[in-house]
Amino acid sequence: MVGGALGLCSLALVGRALDLQVVNNAFYRQQGDARALRELPIPTSRGMITDRNGEPLAVSTPVESIWGNPQELLKNPARIPELAKALGVPVDYLTRKLSQRAGKEFLYLQRRINPDQARRILAHKIPGVFSQREFRRFYPQGEAMAHILGFTNIDDRGQEGLELAFDDWLRGKPGAKRVIRDGAGRIVENVDLVKSAEPGHDLTLTIDRRIQFLAHRELRNTLLRTGASSGSAVVLDVATGEVLAMANLPTYNPNAVGMGNPDTHRNRAITDVIEPGSTMKPLTVAAALEAGVITPRTVFDTNPGWIANGRYRTTDHHNYGVLDTTGVITKSSNVGTSKIVAKLPNQAFYDFLHKFGYGQKPGSGFPGESSGVLAQPARWSGTTKQTMSYGYGLSATPLQIAMAYAALGNGGRLIAPTFVKGERNEARQVLDPAIAAEIMKMMQTVTETGGTATQGAILGYHVAGKTGTARKYNDTGGYSRRYVSFFAGVVPVQNPRFSMVVAVNDPDPGKGYFGGLVSAPVFKNVMEGALRLMDVAPDDIDTWLAAQADAEAKRIKANGGKPTTSGPVVPAVAGTANALPPVAGTTSALPAPVSGGVQ
Repeated sequence: MVGGALGLCSLALVGRALDLQVVNNAFYRQQGDARALRELPIPTSRGMITDRNGEPLAVSTPVESIWGNPQELLKNPARIPELAKALGVPVDYLTRKLSQRAGKEFLYLQRRINPDQARRILAHKIPGVFSQREFRRFYPQGEAMAHILGFTNIDDRGQEGLELAFDDWLRGKPGAKRVIRDGAGRIVENVDLVKSAEPGHDLTLTIDRRIQFLAHRELRNTLLRTGASSGSAVVLDVATGEVLAMANLPTYNPNAVGMGNPDTHRNRAITDVIEPGSTMKPLTVAAALEAGVITPRTVFDTNPGWIANGRYRTTDHHNYGVLDTTGVITKSSNVGTSKIVAKLPNQAFYDFLHKFGYGQKPGSGFPGESSGVLAQPARWSGTTKQTMSYGYGLSATPLQIAMAYAALGNGGRLIAPTFVKGERNEARQVLDPAIAAEIMKMMQTVTETGGTATQGAILGYHVAGKTGTARKYNDTGGYSRRYVSFFAGVVPVQNPRFSMVVAVNDPDPGKGYFGGLVSAPVFKNVMEGALRLMDVAPDDIDTWLAAQADAEAKRIKANGGKPTTSGPVVPAVAGTANALPPVAGTTSALPAPVSGGVQ
């Protein structure tokens, strides 16, 4: 009987075991999996951003994030001081943070740290402390590219600039996998791949980092020289609308974005609107030429150097007397421009400016684009059209001005700018090519003898440009003694390649504030380098040869009348950009990344 009873018990146990392990095992398998089986995300990297030549501008690097299980950590309070020391945080802070999440199983302790640092923390083998792989964004060019690229947040999502505009394209899609963890939380087996990770797509920009560096450097030097508060510079490819450079100051370091002033994050060249000042005058003349109300030979009497404008006066810097249409541009005469625009109907002037892009967004796709301000003629007062003709009473961004000047250099064809290499926007014919060529010739006189921007001249090239010195409007309803100094130009005049606008805010009047003194040298120095880097052929080789002969003559005189051993410098291949003298600081081997960059 005892043996039979034991046999029946054994049979019952075997049957129960069979039932639990084979027949009805789903419940217990689910309970076991809930304790050991986990589905973990597989992180993926953002796509790389490169300049037009393939140089990296934004890259993602693997890093580690330390996380902990608050429930398990609070069961071992004696280890919390050790963990706090390893993390480099106060004990009280860590204890409070864990207590706030006492009922949870997950808490980030440190995000996106160096893998070696993570290994040192894990080496303490504190129960409930683990790590997971993530990716961190690095910007090798530092603050020089900050306003174009923007930055990402702690979760690697784009927050500003092109990182935000192309976030979906760059971000990629994380994967997932099932793993079995032991009681200490360590992965002991990879069970299944739920979904493969898809890395982000790469993005190639139209930006040339060499020209960008030049623009950033020259703008910075100008702000230091003039005591200005801020500045912007934009360089466009005339034929394609590609943005080759866009620099703003003050700037910030995108590798340490939390350390900077948030006010420095905006891209002033695209978001900030300013009254364009005398950079409007070539467009006013173009509108009048298109309407047929003037010709290049029409003369204007600007005596005595001022003209009535309602209750106010429109004045010139000097009394220029009688000027023809070209002279109005050369001398930047407000009086002459006022007499020109008086011949235009209000609606015709408005329509002309509007088709050149004023009063509407440029269409580059950059976040925060401003459309500027161009009021309808119905809202104009009696003085509006006259003041608009020389750049007051409307506003635009530096990018809009650069677009308009690129259209003048592109035979009257306006192209929306783009930041993506290979992306071309359709050109719109907004001005007769013959009139555009005539305006270019007029603007050429600005940088030559007698013009307002001889400091913008480039040896070996004809430069078509226009200065601007606009007073800033103040809160009391009038114009202050603070200025925005402009220079907008296109080079070379024959077969134009680049359009560039420089805007400098609040230069110290005691150090000079006219656009020809403040902004034109920035244009010259940047364009000298860009023309050589892009191997653009000179269109004024005779002037360059004459300068070389003059320099040789001075060397002979200094040598006691004897010829120098080197002789005159003659271009190796006439008509090529390589024939020009090198420009300091623009060698292909650029210096180390700008301040704030990752070495």
